[in-house]
Formats: sequence, C-alpha cells, structure tokens
Amino acid sequence: MIAERPEVEAAACADDRPSQTIVVIGTGQAGGWAAQTLRSEGFTGRLVLVGEEAHPPHERPPLSKAVLSGAALPETTRLMKPEAFDALGAQWRPNVQVLRIDRAAKLVMLFNGEALPYDKLILCTGGRARRLALPGSDQVQLNTLRTIEDAQALAPALTSGRSVVVVGGGWIGLEVAATARQQGADVVVVETQSRLCERTVPAEISEYLLELHRAQGTRVMLGAGVQGFSRAADGRSEVLLADGSALSCDTIVLGIGLVPNDELAREAGLACEGGVLVDAQCRTSDPDILAAGDVAVTPNPWAGRRLRLESWQNAQEQGIAAARSALGHAVDYQPLPWFWSDQYGMNLQIYGVPTPAHRVVQRGDKASGSFVLFYLAGDVVQAAIGPNAARDLRFARRLIEQRKPVDAERLADLGTPMSKL
Repeated sequence: MIAERPEVEAAACADDRPSQTIVVIGTGQAGGWAAQTLRSEGFTGRLVLVGEEAHPPHERPPLSKAVLSGAALPETTRLMKPEAFDALGAQWRPNVQVLRIDRAAKLVMLFNGEALPYDKLILCTGGRARRLALPGSDQVQLNTLRTIEDAQALAPALTSGRSVVVVGGGWIGLEVAATARQQGADVVVVETQSRLCERTVPAEISEYLLELHRAQGTRVMLGAGVQGFSRAADGRSEVLLADGSALSCDTIVLGIGLVPNDELAREAGLACEGGVLVDAQCRTSDPDILAAGDVAVTPNPWAGRRLRLESWQNAQEQGIAAARSALGHAVDYQPLPWFWSDQYGMNLQIYGVPTPAHRVVQRGDKASGSFVLFYLAGDVVQAAIGPNAARDLRFARRLIEQRKPVDAERLADLGTPMSKL
C-alpha cells in the first residue's frame, strides 16, 4: 500500500505546485552545501531536503577521529548552527527514504507516502560502507564507520585493554586503527593487497604509512586474505585468514571501501557507471536532475578520465557547483583532486593523480617526517603528496594548476623557496 499512496497524493498536489521547487536528496556535506548555496545565490522558491539520517547536514571526516575518540561531540560535525539551518527556510524530511523518482511527472516519491514535486532535483545520496558476505558473517558483529551512529556504537570498543582487528588498509581503516591505538587498544590491520592504500597512493607513500603504523605498535598484515569469521568458545570474535590462521579479538571493523548509493538513479533510468554519471555542469543524463558528492562520477581532465571523488573537498565544492548549475549559472566543475588524512597527528595531503609513468622528485627528508613527493610529466608537475608539509603543498597546487614548467633540481632543493618556483 505504501507504494500506491504517492500516486494518490501526486494527483492531489500536481495542480498546486509552487512556482519553483528544488529538492535535494541527501543531507550530508554535499547536500548541505547545495542547500546553503541555493539560498546564498538568491533562490527564494520552495527548498526541500530529504535525508535518511536523523541529523541535519554534517561532514564525516571527524567521525573516524575526534568523534570516535570522544574528543568532540557529534554536534560539532554540523555544517551550520541551528539558527543558520532554520534561516534556510527549507522543508526538512529527516529519517525518510525515497521510494523512487518519477521523471515523467517530476515527482520524488517517499516511503512515508509523500510525493514531492520538483523543477530541479539534486542527488547527494553519497554512499554506504561496503560489507563482506563471507562464512560466519552472521556469527559476529562486523562494525563499519560511515555514520554518526556508527561512531557512537564503535567508540566504547576502542579503549585500553581491548583488541581490535581492522579489515582493510585503506584510508578509513587506517584512521580507525590510529584512533584505536591512541585510545590504548591493541590493533591488527589486515590488508589483502601487497601494500597499504594501494588503490590511491604510490608505493613510496604506502611504505611511509606502513612504517608510521608499525612504529605506533600496530600489527599490519599485508597480502592477508580473509575467508570468514567465527565466534570463539570464550565469546570473542575470530577473523579467519586464507592461510588457515585466525585472529581472536574483541572487535572487528570493516574498512573496505564505499558503495555509491546510485540505486535511485539507476531505477529512474539515469546513466550510471559506478555512480551517477554527470557532466561538468553536474547534470545527469536528465538535465533537470543533478548529482554531487560521493555518488557522482565526473569527467576530470587532471586524471584524463571520469572519477568518483570520495573527499571532503569534492563533497563541498561539487555541492556548491550543482546548486549554481540548478539555478542556471555558468558552471565548469573540473576540480584538481585534493585529499587529506590525519593519523597519529600526521597530516597527509594529496593533490592531483599520480601514476607510475610520472617521474618522482623528492623535496625534504623522509626521516624528518615532513617531505613532498612531486610527480612530473616532462618538466610539468602533475601531482604532489606529502606528510606534514601543508605550506609547500599549497604552492605545489599552484604549480599543478598553472601547468608551469619547473626545474627538477630547484624543486628538490630545500634552499629554494617554493614561492620562487
């Protein structure tokens, strides 16, 4: 009956539509910035925000660090103060799932029976933590970290005297591992690939991260496949490895990536390929529907291919771009990828997309804990990565964006200020 109710309400409201309505599905960072931008750019029509979570627009990076450790309350992740959120004049639908999108009638059907008409629709549906369907998955608790509730549930398990196995040596897995170690827990990281963060960083940075975590007392197992889980006789959880061994622990955390929430778009007939395909104006294959954030797959000239960027920067900037595009402003969103991670007080930043074909130039000593690796095609910087080198990386970003030729020897020379390059 739920599926039929929107059809009835749709007929009732179809002739009573406001002059202009924009609906934003998803109230994470991309959705929140889209809403703010619509108002700041002068949109005075009806604005509706629909979110599956109970929380107003918020950002997620602190969830694996300050919120998980208890150093910050969940409320600190909000994008705006309550009075600023109220000032948007948006109609907020928290804890509500979208049933489907009726593109022909331009209606968003909700599971609660409501039908929302739209003139423009912005999809900021993000993604969900990837799960593992392995033998024994139903015998133990497999924790993930994506939502505020996830962080609140996991935090008590990451304390002194507790043992934690983190399955996945990517960014979220390493950040959770770092937080757990800093809270005093014993931590093992299990990674199936031959190095950490293999999908996103070159080998030099993988090795740096490995040394960092091992120096903090974390056991890191590389090339270790997981074949299942079990409940031990003493009630503890076990992670069963492909070599026949088992890791006994109090808590298991899965940090194995993100699944884009593109099901609504697919069911609506929008073009999707590992996420919702959009152009440089953030438009999907339906010009009245836009997408932004973790769910959007965007052409990126810096990478030479389409990318789905899972980053704080992209969620914010693409949310802004999608809102401006929805209002008819000129938009050309082709961002230089930027990513950062905080672990054990170390801040690692990445600009651009390094590849094995690039020539590597190092600036600074790795042993110092602050250095930058530049990735060049010819004499042009294409990407830069480094820990604890925020100032140099800001200049590196300018070099990449300007596509300005540089002298490799001067680039490596600490005696030559980056500003001179």
